[in-house]
Amino acid sequence: MNQTAPISEFEQRRRSLAQELTPLPVDALLVSFLANVRYLTGYMGSNGLLLLSSSGEATFFTDPRYRIAAAAEVSCRVKVSSGPILPDVVALIARKKFRRIGFEKSRLGYEQYEFLRSKLPVRCVLEPVAGLVEKQRMVKSASEIELIRRSVDANSKAFEAALRTIRPGKSREADLAAEIDYRMRKLGAERPAFETIVASGPRSAMVHAQPSERILSKNELVLIDMGATLKGYSSDMTRVVHIGRPSSRIKRIYGAVLEAQMAAIEAVRPGVTAAHIDREARRPLKRKGLEKAFVHSTGHGLGLEIHEPPRLGKQDKTRLEEGMAITIEPGAYLEGFGGIRIEDVVVVTRTGCEILTGTSKELREL
Repeated sequence: MNQTAPISEFEQRRRSLAQELTPLPVDALLVSFLANVRYLTGYMGSNGLLLLSSSGEATFFTDPRYRIAAAAEVSCRVKVSSGPILPDVVALIARKKFRRIGFEKSRLGYEQYEFLRSKLPVRCVLEPVAGLVEKQRMVKSASEIELIRRSVDANSKAFEAALRTIRPGKSREADLAAEIDYRMRKLGAERPAFETIVASGPRSAMVHAQPSERILSKNELVLIDMGATLKGYSSDMTRVVHIGRPSSRIKRIYGAVLEAQMAAIEAVRPGVTAAHIDREARRPLKRKGLEKAFVHSTGHGLGLEIHEPPRLGKQDKTRLEEGMAITIEPGAYLEGFGGIRIEDVVVVTRTGCEILTGTSKELREL
């Protein structure tokens, strides 16, 4: 008796996306954003396009540099172009007699769009499509969650190892950032998920400060925001340490931010909106007179990108679903004084959430 081979997770994703295309006025979707291409094919290179028909037929296009990699990574039909990719995409569309081609309107470059518009058959039109793959990516599979968990673990271990290298009065912010990046790679990460943030003293009030030549000195806050990319999946964590004994004011602000973070985490469960989580984070800060010091959203999704939907902001009506991976990261920033942010990665579960970040949230004294 012949047994049907199990389909890959990538093929399952393509089938799900093809079903989403069926009610739309498109015959096929051209996927150009590389994170979406990777999600649907497993391809990890820097040049590739996927054409997926509403019937589920998929063709992946790349160039000769990735011939071997594509053969190993991609489970659908692969077309290796000898020159630019788009002419081969146009040729296939003409051969299949597709009349309406969806494209990722916020992802396709204008030059690519103009080429397609000018070269496609006269009766073929381009239809802008928004967020179809991104919506599918919001809910992670068990294998994706495991990769995020491994990324989070490597990130946390890199943090602990890097802290031990700090020499107050000698180490610069840039030195600590470089050490963090080095430790991530030693622990299996391909690269940082974003440029590592190390900001000390008053500079810690700059939400996305770049590491500088500033020396890490006694009696100062040090804010560290870091993330690893491991097997393509991102992690994100922020911790604040203090060199020397913190003042009562710092302890009070830190306690308020920690209370805000725990309130937001407690609110996470399937069915609530992203905006609800943001509101719950702001309540404790408002009670402590710090509402205006919290100047960004409470968190964001993450996965193949460091910032993915949903955005846990005041206006986001996305309802959380089991399997979403999100950050919870309230903060308070006071110009001339400093900033405090506490950030964990959590996964939405059937009854609440699981905190993946294992690093202690106590205000550590160095």
